[in-house]
Amino acid sequence: MKAVPVTCVLLTAALLAPPSLSAQHPHQQPPPKPPAQKPAEDHSHHMHHEQPKDQPKEPIPPLTDADRAAAFPQALEGHTVHDKKLMYYVLFDQLEWQGTSTGGVNLETTTWIGGDIDRLWLRVEGETHDGDVEGVSADALWGRSFSRWWDVVAGLRQDIRPGDPQTWAAVGIQGLAPQWFEVQATGYVGAGGRTRARLEVEYDLLITNRLILQPLVELEIYGKRDPARGIAAGLSSLESGLRLRYEIRRELAPYLGITWDRKLFGTADLARASGEEAGRARVAFGLRTWF
Repeated sequence: MKAVPVTCVLLTAALLAPPSLSAQHPHQQPPPKPPAQKPAEDHSHHMHHEQPKDQPKEPIPPLTDADRAAAFPQALEGHTVHDKKLMYYVLFDQLEWQGTSTGGVNLETTTWIGGDIDRLWLRVEGETHDGDVEGVSADALWGRSFSRWWDVVAGLRQDIRPGDPQTWAAVGIQGLAPQWFEVQATGYVGAGGRTRARLEVEYDLLITNRLILQPLVELEIYGKRDPARGIAAGLSSLESGLRLRYEIRRELAPYLGITWDRKLFGTADLARASGEEAGRARVAFGLRTWF
């Protein structure tokens, strides 16, 4: 018996062996082995030692009735406001001496009493010159606020001097215009169909927190001629002033200034015909106060 060559034996064994995975799919890699998982850590020993960052260390205790009673005592009667409280204000806007070689006293006051919406307004004006009373008048007006800065007013005016007393029905508006101009515009109707209108504008210019310059302008217009009082129809008079005050306190302010009064058009002609001056400038010093 002849010996079989070793090469033939190896070739026969290779042909009879089952095909391997690498031979069937030459480009497919064997699937990777899953990574070994770490055993779960035991955090039970940290549960009582660490707190979440979004919670306070000492929580706020719940609000109690005792806390509410301490914050809002019964004496406050809830949310107290001023709309039902009766208040008042008295302003001596001009309490002054005016003059050059001769002079006199000038007085102008404004008073109101009431609440935030409805108020009773009292305006009183008086002027003397060289010992004679040149004019005294008083307005009693009921005012009602119709916007944040404006009131509508209506009532009566009494001219006591000069001449015989004269009564007027009055209606107008007053308030704070843009740029902080204080405005009073009032129309009047008197006996015999007489009409009259008055406009007053003033402004407080703060030079410092206590030093204040106040310009003021007043205009009067009449619908009919009244020779007994030296008044012609149309634009009758112009009064202007410039006063510099120093507020020692907000409610106490001495001042000095200059005023200029001018009668216009037909009223100026009536003044000259009676021997009076149509216009005059005067120095003024006085006290502005309120309470």
